Amino acid sequence: MDQPFTLAACAEMLWRDKPIEWRCAQLRELGFQVGLWNWPEHDLAALEKSGATFSIMNGYLTGRLADDEGADELLRSARETAQIGKRLGIARLNLHGTGLGEGGLPVRPSEVTTGRMWLKARDTLARIADMAEEEGVVYTLENLNLPVDHPGTPFGRAEDTLALVESVNHPRLRLNLDLYHVQIGEGNLIETCRACLSFIGEVQVADVPGRCEPGTGEINYPAIATALSDMGYRGPIGLESFAKGDPLKALEAFRTAFTI
Repeated sequence: MDQPFTLAACAEMLWRDKPIEWRCAQLRELGFQVGLWNWPEHDLAALEKSGATFSIMNGYLTGRLADDEGADELLRSARETAQIGKRLGIARLNLHGTGLGEGGLPVRPSEVTTGRMWLKARDTLARIADMAEEEGVVYTLENLNLPVDHPGTPFGRAEDTLALVESVNHPRLRLNLDLYHVQIGEGNLIETCRACLSFIGEVQVADVPGRCEPGTGEINYPAIATALSDMGYRGPIGLESFAKGDPLKALEAFRTAFTI
């Protein structure tokens, strides 16, 4: 059996009754890298002491891609977060089509994404990529599903995030391809992986419905793991899911699904 991928898991979604540094240390001991959400919620010194290797974290706190005021604020916030990313050694800092608020809803929902918004978003991401080059960090742009979790989020589809990242075409800007969101919003997971392959920074997974570990829903993750390996993908796979029961069993199901 082969493990061609680097496996990570989102600390916020597992052992939710435990301190975050305990979760990070536990994941490290189990052989996983660690994904985080927003850094102000955590004691940074405690995260450092956990000894964890951090795969990804939200790369901004405020701001938006597609309007002048929001873009300036996004760049400021992303540069601030880059300093935290460097302190913790985080491999990738994550972006979305717009800022997300309570319950993952967009702070400025958009039912129609205009051509002007597309051009502004591309310009903003190019600025982010240039800043990332200066800071020595990598940003990823994540796709989100609109029907269930993030209605009204512009540039949410994987097709949209790929178009933006491809148009900027900068090594410091990659895709965070979240297959949970792809399954709900678009489907055709293996071909989506193939289309995005050259630009993927991380692949994130959870099953559908329920957003729990592989094997709890309809997605054939072992087949996707084999397809990704056959394509030559050797990057990180992040479990961004809740545990349906015991987190240890959820992590083992995740590891098994991505062992070939």
